[in-house]
Amino acid sequence: MKLWRSLLGRDDEKRYSFSDWAADKMLFGGMTYPLLGGGWSKSEEIEQTFPGYVQGAYKANGVVFATVLARLLLFTEARFQWQRMSGGRPGDLFGTPDLAILETPWPNGTTGELLARMEQDASLGGNFYAARETGRIRRLRPDWVSIILTAPPDEAVESDVAGYLYRPGGIGSRAEGQIYLPDEVCHWSPVPDPEAQYRGMSWVTPVVREVQADKAATLHKSRFFDNAATPNLAVSFKESVTKEQFKEFMEAMNAAHQGVDNAYRTLYLGGGADVTVVGADLRQLDFKQTQGAGETRITAAGGVPAVIVGLSEGLQAATYSNYGQARRKFGDHWARPQWRSAAAALSVLLPAQGGGVRLWYDDANIAFLREDRKDIAEIQAMEAQTIRTLGDAGYEPDSVKAAVKANDWSLLVHSGLYSVQLQPAGTQPALPAA
Repeated sequence: MKLWRSLLGRDDEKRYSFSDWAADKMLFGGMTYPLLGGGWSKSEEIEQTFPGYVQGAYKANGVVFATVLARLLLFTEARFQWQRMSGGRPGDLFGTPDLAILETPWPNGTTGELLARMEQDASLGGNFYAARETGRIRRLRPDWVSIILTAPPDEAVESDVAGYLYRPGGIGSRAEGQIYLPDEVCHWSPVPDPEAQYRGMSWVTPVVREVQADKAATLHKSRFFDNAATPNLAVSFKESVTKEQFKEFMEAMNAAHQGVDNAYRTLYLGGGADVTVVGADLRQLDFKQTQGAGETRITAAGGVPAVIVGLSEGLQAATYSNYGQARRKFGDHWARPQWRSAAAALSVLLPAQGGGVRLWYDDANIAFLREDRKDIAEIQAMEAQTIRTLGDAGYEPDSVKAAVKANDWSLLVHSGLYSVQLQPAGTQPALPAA
């Protein structure tokens, strides 16, 4: 059932423009809701920050770019598989031809490119939207998507998602929009916006001031070098110097000493001129520490340890040990939760596999997480030794397996047999015939 059928009560397949659809009003649940011109807005639109974050932060600030890049490089390494669920517990991974659309989401596209778009849109727009078309997935730019609700969230208890309106160019564009039902759209919002019911929030939002300060600090360094890479000078003259003489001297001094090409040139002054150094150089300002603190706050908001990004504050304290801890934190506290939620969101675009199967990620061959695989192997070796010990002690094999898997010793059931030979207590094994 198409959205214009369920919402507008239309039986025909006519394709309506956004203007016609708005003028006709929206019918839902027997009640009519105006789309435009009403006293409330029944759509949750992403804040107009996506272009600003792209142009003002991602493309204009090295720390934001490096943080998103670090997230993107790890996030794009995963691939998707089906996973069987048995008794609520995860089982083995397997693939089917239905997963091909995630492996080639669009012509010449790859799973990595799909995940890269998901990360960029979620980081800078707070949301990733995609719709499945015949044989492909179409990414929907987040600031051009409106979430259509059944009722105003601040007035109705039941305010659900009725669909998604995608209009190239945004809500003010004259372009014709496309409407999608909720089960036709992958909507991924890893960081929910507390002030919105269904919309996500960019992680850049809380650190906008830090980004602006970092850009200002970078500009400060540029201005420092543009102005001879030396401290500021205050030049004073006696009262006898005329205004014209002062202007002529100032122009000559700027021409001879301002700019990087004139740095460190000898300053010559005529009679009556007195020079005083004002301000400080970058070392006196402790500029590196001041800017470094802001950089660390930006990467912290992005969930990436500073040492992983390669920032100076992180590298100063870097050792093999704490780098490994930072890598582990980045993988466990950011990457795996992101893959898990992304798999759940993308499952909307795939055919249902029936009960007991879910879309999951496979991180077995990711080099960044190789140390984690080593830890898993060590844990499995210890579990195998535990299973062997409990089996030799006479516990039933199935109960041993269940107890070790659930980490619950109360599940152990004893067979009544003891020792390696598992003979009943008080008996002697029969001797072989001579």
